[in-house]
Amino acid sequence: MTGRRVDGVLFDVDDTLVDTRGAFAVALAEVARAHLPHLGEDAHPELLRVWRADAGGHYARYTSGGTDYRTQRMTRANELQAAFGGDQLDDAAYEAWNAVFEAGFSGAWTAHLDAHDVVRQLLDAGVAVAAMTNAAVAYQTTKLERAGLGEHVTVLVGVDTLGVGKPDPAVFVEACRRLGTEPARTAYVGDELDVDARAAVAAGLLGVWVDRPGPRRVDIPDEDVAAARAAGVEVVTTLAEVPGLLGVS
Repeated sequence: MTGRRVDGVLFDVDDTLVDTRGAFAVALAEVARAHLPHLGEDAHPELLRVWRADAGGHYARYTSGGTDYRTQRMTRANELQAAFGGDQLDDAAYEAWNAVFEAGFSGAWTAHLDAHDVVRQLLDAGVAVAAMTNAAVAYQTTKLERAGLGEHVTVLVGVDTLGVGKPDPAVFVEACRRLGTEPARTAYVGDELDVDARAAVAAGLLGVWVDRPGPRRVDIPDEDVAAARAAGVEVVTTLAEVPGLLGVS
């Protein structure tokens, strides 16, 4: 226990443990073939960028309780269709669109290469491990199971647990309560600087931002990263750095 900074680690799921960006790429390529057939494959990276950016903030509105899941997803689908010259989707057309998306998305769920070993190392050292997410608990539980992580990582809190998601401090506190650890002795590890790492610090946890190489979901100015570090956020580029950062060997 000497030198260990935490008793528990809460992980984000998407793009932290699971390669959601890669799964989105597969899903959107299938959507393009079915609903944007005029696009060439060279347009697929831009489709992915626009989808992940969610410039309208629709998913954030859902996680704050401002709209329901279907409405935000259908709105984003229609915005994507409009941006790339596709037809607008009524209810029936959206159901077909979403069926294509979900089949491609769920079929491509895989864990990041560093996830299994890090989770196992933490557990073997006696650190409590679980997940907290801004998606529904059942959906994310299935995702972790298909990615081969379900045996060791339980989703404790989702957006449907309290009716709101990150960055609300209440969800971090509730996740710690369920994990059985004090916030000050718990790390939250996620790929979003604002709703993951900075929000965790604001809720009294150790916030760890996983800034993986490659394009970020949104642009983050260097001064924002510096401010986050000054506020106590730790920054890593791979999950493999997390055990050492937390004093776990």
